[in-house]
Amino acid sequence: MLKKILILFSWILFAQQIFAQNKVAVVNFAQLEPMLQRENDTIYVVNFWATWCRPCVAELPFFEELTEKNQKNPLKVVLVSLDFGTQLESKLIPFLRKNKIKSFVVLLSDKNANAWIQKINPSWSGAIPATLCYKGKKSIFHEQEFENFEDLENFVTQLK
Repeated sequence: MLKKILILFSWILFAQQIFAQNKVAVVNFAQLEPMLQRENDTIYVVNFWATWCRPCVAELPFFEELTEKNQKNPLKVVLVSLDFGTQLESKLIPFLRKNKIKSFVVLLSDKNANAWIQKINPSWSGAIPATLCYKGKKSIFHEQEFENFEDLENFVTQLK
């Protein structure tokens, strides 16, 4: 029993170290789904994007600014990358480092998009960028690029 606990503890430390180095957790939708359903006083801003999507990349600084401005507020930004899992090391992580992305990033590695897109929002066509914002049971959805930080901030303010 003790050996199993030590192995589990070692694995957790190793996973945390990998995560800290790469800043990316690779998840399937079943692992992501709990991040989309937290019922507390925090506003969650979940942006679906990819490095190959020009409008997605153009709006990333707005999410970074939102993260920076809300460090002491109950607001969390989650950037859900839809990049190819095979390009994690060669494209996604270098992109995050080059652009100094500080927000929490996960790589959604789940090929069955038809099964999970509707669970994010029934009106979502699957196009990116797309942003889900929720607080408790209340949520709003935006399926297009934010033109500027103020547009993103006004979107999020709807839940305050």
